[in-house]
Amino acid sequence: MSVSNPADRPGAGVGVDFWFDPVCPYTWITSRWLREVERVRRVEVRWRVMSLVELNKHLAVDPEDPEGLYGEYMKAPGRICAAVRERYGNDALGRYFDALGERVHVRGDWAGTGAALADAGLPAGLESVAMTAEYDPAVRASHDAGIALVGPDVGTPVLAVEGVGALFGPVVSPAPRGEAAGRLWDGLVLLAGEAGFCEFRRGYGELDFG
Repeated sequence: MSVSNPADRPGAGVGVDFWFDPVCPYTWITSRWLREVERVRRVEVRWRVMSLVELNKHLAVDPEDPEGLYGEYMKAPGRICAAVRERYGNDALGRYFDALGERVHVRGDWAGTGAALADAGLPAGLESVAMTAEYDPAVRASHDAGIALVGPDVGTPVLAVEGVGALFGPVVSPAPRGEAAGRLWDGLVLLAGEAGFCEFRRGYGELDFG
């Protein structure tokens, strides 16, 4: 199926803020949809970090780590992402998230945070922040900015359409491609613009990295 020029599509020139925790596989799949939206609609994505650890810190049991096995390792990828954004900017973070997700979620290489830096053309030394608290304030500030738009009873990802509104999600699996990705984008823009809209939902399907 051919895809027409994105300049002719609705939503041309729209800024999109996408908050993600890089450890979440569904968020990774949604980001693949958003990359496809970049191809079929004229949008500008601003990649921003959020944290499931931060989101769930008030709970007695973290549903993402109920046995407490992972601890600081849950924070490590987000810390590196925050460092990449602060030191090298938005586009570099987008490249790193692309590379990180390919290694972690597609290949199952959960030790691949450093290798993903090399894949994205970034200095290997950035991995040194992974197990320190140096970038925790940056992660927390970014997380809080996203949650402030949608409320605390959500998760990752959060997507905000400039001049329209913000929503949790979409959670999709597999990621729509081509014009199907564009149609989902168009519908999401309509929903985000409706101040009274709260939720559509159905059960999660199996992870499909497409």
